[in-house]
Amino acid sequence: MNAPFDVCISGHRPEKLPQGSELRVIQSLLYQEIGSAAADGAATFYTGMARGTDLWAAEMILQFRKTYPKIRLVCVLPFAESISKLRGADRYLAMTLMNAADETITLSEHYYPGCYRARNAYMVERSRRLIAVVTDSASGTGQTIRMAKRKGLELRLISLEQAKMQETEQAAIQPESET
Repeated sequence: MNAPFDVCISGHRPEKLPQGSELRVIQSLLYQEIGSAAADGAATFYTGMARGTDLWAAEMILQFRKTYPKIRLVCVLPFAESISKLRGADRYLAMTLMNAADETITLSEHYYPGCYRARNAYMVERSRRLIAVVTDSASGTGQTIRMAKRKGLELRLISLEQAKMQETEQAAIQPESET
């Protein structure tokens, strides 16, 4: 078995991602990467608890605990009120995930310019692998990927192009329905 290591998750919010079947493929690829990390010996997963990728990943990590009971979920908040900025189902999901997490770390009491960058740096500094869903490199996720490259982390990037390729491959495998 490999030596335990830590993983950070980064990715876009839902409005920067495709919808429908492409989104389901992206989520499936994210699930596969988290499962692969757990199988490889990941001990702790860090997520920044933003809407979209971060929350989906946290939910998936908790599902993988059934198979890998020793994995830990650490929620890293850039500032104390960041979850209160969420609304509706996103806020409920975030609160539920934080209650189930092993640890929640709050980096600042209040918002300040650069607090999201500080959160991303905190997660990268503690990790050996980054799993990221990326469609736009001029983003917080792009910034996190650049930080991870500079630190020499293993990069597991899930791109829109990758999702489209997988969707096309799956469509080619599906048998045609008879009419």
